[in-house]
Amino acid sequence: MSGPVFAGAAAGLVVGVLLTLGLVLAWRLARGSRELGSDSDRATFRTLHLASRAATHLRDGLDGDDVGRAARSLRQLLGADALAVVTADGAVALDGSSTLEPDARRVAERVLATGRRHVESGDVEDAVGAPVVAGGRVAGVVVAFADTVRPPLVRATGEVAQWCAAQLELAELEASRTALAQAELRALRAQISPHFIYNALGAIASFISTDPERARDLVLDFADFTRYSFRGRGDFTTLADELRSIHSYVELERARFGERLAVTLQIAPESLTAVIPFLSVQPLVENAVRHGLEPREHGGTIVITARDEGTQTEITVEDDGVGMDPAVVRELLTSRDTTHVGLRNVDTRVRQLYGDDHALDIETAPGSGTLVRLRVPRSQPLHETEVSVP
Repeated sequence: MSGPVFAGAAAGLVVGVLLTLGLVLAWRLARGSRELGSDSDRATFRTLHLASRAATHLRDGLDGDDVGRAARSLRQLLGADALAVVTADGAVALDGSSTLEPDARRVAERVLATGRRHVESGDVEDAVGAPVVAGGRVAGVVVAFADTVRPPLVRATGEVAQWCAAQLELAELEASRTALAQAELRALRAQISPHFIYNALGAIASFISTDPERARDLVLDFADFTRYSFRGRGDFTTLADELRSIHSYVELERARFGERLAVTLQIAPESLTAVIPFLSVQPLVENAVRHGLEPREHGGTIVITARDEGTQTEITVEDDGVGMDPAVVRELLTSRDTTHVGLRNVDTRVRQLYGDDHALDIETAPGSGTLVRLRVPRSQPLHETEVSVP
């Protein structure tokens, strides 16, 4: 797990650094050339700015809608008369004279056939093509045009092609991380179905004849809970929305437990708007019920707290149930055992999203209950969510 997580985090870090450098450059340019220092400083800032722009336009791959804009930045970076990005399928994004498109295709075909750089003299412009090798295959070709192709341009075009390959691989890693997080979420939704739904329907059935009004309320709680759990929009939500779903869940469990189950909320108002991974707190509450309180004859209490701690929102779910051996908990988080799947799933997802330093913090001991601490960044501009109206 650590490999993909580290790679995904590296992808986010590289993109963030490039964007930051681009902003720094824009600010420095706004203050005038005297602030930029020497000619070398200005050249460095210009190079970083162009690389940052090109990286943004390559996020969707060589066949993305913005690859033409990437070609423009790469052309300026190389100082070429024209530049083309040609995919393995032959699609051409050309910045420069459109009459050079046939030459770009011809050079690219030669590079794709050999997997090596190729220099060719033309009637109007010379050209050098370099392969973009990503994931062990030639994904495309960068073709630069000049009156005369000299060794520095040949080397620089090769370096640019390698840089483009790195951007494609980072984009693929980001896509893989997203797909994995979505797969984990689908698995979590699937595991909700058999255990909880069976018990909830049984509890509702038990009240139909003895207390029809209570049965009706439980049906509404069941509908609210399942609607939220299987909703189609977004992988993120607000803490307020998640707590509403937890309320429905707890009402259904109380139909089984009666007075044996008590839940206390200690929620700071400012934390209600915190953006959290969808279904990240509810599974912790369900884990406390199933594995903490249900084995106890007299049940117990669950305390859910949330408060802002600097740049983080800290959420805890604590129960006074049977507890566990800490060594067993560590093993459960890394095994594929079907027990405690919700706890393991949440831990895996927050690691993928925020890094290993945001792993669940679990305090427990046999007979002493369990406390699970979840921490999420307060600011998450890339994670959009919709706020539900109660």
